[in-house]
Amino acid sequence: MTERLQVRNPRTGQIDYDCAVTAPDLLARMAAEARKAQPAWAALEPAKRAEHLRELAAAMREERDAFVQALFEDTGRTVESRLEFDAALATIERWADEAPALLAEPEPRAANIPFIESRQFATPYPLVGVISPWNFPLLLALIDAIPALLAGSAVLVKPSEVTPRFIDVAERVLARLPGLAGVLRWCVGAGEIGAALIEQVDLVCFTGSVGTGRKVGAAAAARFIPAFLELGGKDAALVLEDADVDRAARALAWGSMVNAGQSCMSIERVYAVDAVHDRLVDALAREIGRLKINVDDPEAGQIGPVISAAQVGILQTHLEDALARGARALTGGRLVSHGGTWCLPTLLVDVTDQMRVMREETFGPVLPVMRVADEAEAIERANASIYGLSAAVFSADGARAERVARRLEAGAISINDAALTSLVHSGEKQSFKQSGLGGSRMGPSSIRRFLRQQCLLVNPGLDDPWWFGPDDPAPTRDSTEAT
Repeated sequence: MTERLQVRNPRTGQIDYDCAVTAPDLLARMAAEARKAQPAWAALEPAKRAEHLRELAAAMREERDAFVQALFEDTGRTVESRLEFDAALATIERWADEAPALLAEPEPRAANIPFIESRQFATPYPLVGVISPWNFPLLLALIDAIPALLAGSAVLVKPSEVTPRFIDVAERVLARLPGLAGVLRWCVGAGEIGAALIEQVDLVCFTGSVGTGRKVGAAAAARFIPAFLELGGKDAALVLEDADVDRAARALAWGSMVNAGQSCMSIERVYAVDAVHDRLVDALAREIGRLKINVDDPEAGQIGPVISAAQVGILQTHLEDALARGARALTGGRLVSHGGTWCLPTLLVDVTDQMRVMREETFGPVLPVMRVADEAEAIERANASIYGLSAAVFSADGARAERVARRLEAGAISINDAALTSLVHSGEKQSFKQSGLGGSRMGPSSIRRFLRQQCLLVNPGLDDPWWFGPDDPAPTRDSTEAT
């Protein structure tokens, strides 16, 4: 009997959907079929592959309502689900526009030995595996899959078992696109299916927690395949004494509360210089205090439910720990249950480094603010973390803000705004520290993650000057150094 995956609705807390788990033997067969289809796909010109991806975007657009509804039912949010779908389409279209030029073969050039010609080629990894998380199910499934496809790889995607409903719609779309159906495949299941996927592919991209990322990296290393990991974050914002307080408060409220804080790029801690701390806290209390949970009407509030049931306990623990250690909640500070679970938008003050909410990824609508003496202390505390995904700096002096930003140990720094890396995908950035491993997943260079470099060194027919036969003298030190 086929195993069924039971899926919880985060708004009601009830299991209201199930789907077939991809059995290991079926996964192996899918991988074999994708490998069989990949050489013909890779043989297409990049512009032709881009045409197929544009067809995918057009077919998805026709199913927009179905995609958004599936995302809504799995995540309990409305505005963010529409934005996620639109961002996924924009990702496809941007890559379809940019990839052909990025994949153009370079002209032959002379090697360091003048009469040898160097010809550079790139060949795609045959089969790429993508393991994606539950917070942005569609977008984060495609953010690696699309450049991999355009590079010429086949792709096998395993979305999170928490949010799989959109796969039905995605497969319905692919059924209309024979050019892509063989090289883009979806599988369903929990961690054991992800582990089985790693055994089938030539490269793996994973987005998720540090703990699971370690396991993925170790499994990839055991198979001697590359792993690109984007893991947790504890993004810091630094508000300096010359910052525009109202602007900073609006940006920080958005950057910490959007998608109910369920983003690895959410602002999760603020270091405010003493001279501006109290005014910033007052402004944040006003901004965050206006936000409402959307229990009865998903369109009537800004804060959706906690998507994953496993996250509820983490949020509860972080809040209880902070309050027990002396933190004060100026807004929110607790979780409420209405079938599903909502975390009230929370602003914490009087926080310390000993609190879990300042050290561990919270992944919810919780913003702790710490008072610091000056810029130097803000930088030191921001960098005293195992994470280094992204950050933010607020200062009226642009040159100063940039100087401070460049001292932060994080891959993407928003200046006088927050969480811009969630919106701007053209900039190249890497994850620092335990926030990830591997090259940038954004910007032009990210497509090259899926390519192996080949160099042809061509002798046009000249006798090798370094050859010596039985009748030739042995090479001298001087002659070998010359080559």
